[in-house]
Amino acid sequence: MWRHIKRMKLLLYRQCSTEKNAYRDHTPVMLNEVIKHLKPKNNEIYIDMTFGAGGHTRKILEATSNSHIIALDRDPIAHEKAHLLAKEYPNRVTPFLGKFSELPQLLKSAGYGQSSIDGILFDFGCSSMQLDTGERGFSINKNGYLDMRMDAGRDPNQITAREVLATATEPELYKIFKIYGEEKKAAKIAQTIIQARYMIKNIDTTKELVDVVNACTPDEVRLDKLQRPQSNATKVFQALRIFVNNELNELNYGMVLAKYYLKLSGRLITICFHSLEDTIVKRHLGGNIVNEIANPVPLKYLSPTLVQNQDTINQFLETPWISLTKHVEIPTDEEVERNPRSRSARLRAAIKVK
Repeated sequence: MWRHIKRMKLLLYRQCSTEKNAYRDHTPVMLNEVIKHLKPKNNEIYIDMTFGAGGHTRKILEATSNSHIIALDRDPIAHEKAHLLAKEYPNRVTPFLGKFSELPQLLKSAGYGQSSIDGILFDFGCSSMQLDTGERGFSINKNGYLDMRMDAGRDPNQITAREVLATATEPELYKIFKIYGEEKKAAKIAQTIIQARYMIKNIDTTKELVDVVNACTPDEVRLDKLQRPQSNATKVFQALRIFVNNELNELNYGMVLAKYYLKLSGRLITICFHSLEDTIVKRHLGGNIVNEIANPVPLKYLSPTLVQNQDTINQFLETPWISLTKHVEIPTDEEVERNPRSRSARLRAAIKVK
């Protein structure tokens, strides 16, 4: 495990000739909108829950003279970048290595408790750094071993995408592709992977997986939201990444933590790139949770016990959030043209009111 992490660290320093260049390589999504809604001020504490290359954090630091940022990321390479930024802004950045579910222990170790944070930012999904490093297995366009672990081997018990494809049953693969990828050819792709596994070999690389998906969709041409040709394997790769990293459960827990750690009037900003992510965020902001779990359907509106009187109805319609965005915000045409990876971004912002 440590050998793998050291190798990933070496990649970081090869990619970045100077410390400052480590933050210039990747463009943060919807940066102006984030700052507009977060309204960073001096003497405030923020958590960047998905530090990545640090673009959003850097902008917050530049917008204030003495705010403090807690920079969380589960990726060791991103964590190294956070340490570089901490050197550039002494005493203003606290780098944390971990998932959302590890945040309570990390904050406790640093002396932070409930209602102690002024603003929290989530930028969900896969980072440009991960996509641009072929050997990590996230990229459709760069051949590499099917890894896809955002933690880069930090957790020895976390399975890789290759191990999922080598051990999951056909019904399990179908569910992964259908639910997490919303892939319409999920059944055919799952069947073909199982056939390849038993008749030829396990699928070990990104190119092999792309070839399998293309074989299942020989005459199909898919377009992205800019009407540009898109790989037929995009949704399958997305589904595997979400499954391997347990992203939706982590996201759901992250939203629970945001409510716990934000002060009254604290600001929450979320950027989602997938409809399943945005649905979970939207349901939390709407108060549609029971036992801290985002419901698959709005149960509070369906239960016959909740229509006894208006006071009861009002109680269940209350939410700890007031939305700052009337509707979900999307990138401008100029940003999408400049940074095509922003095309699927969906931003929501809210203030904690109770």
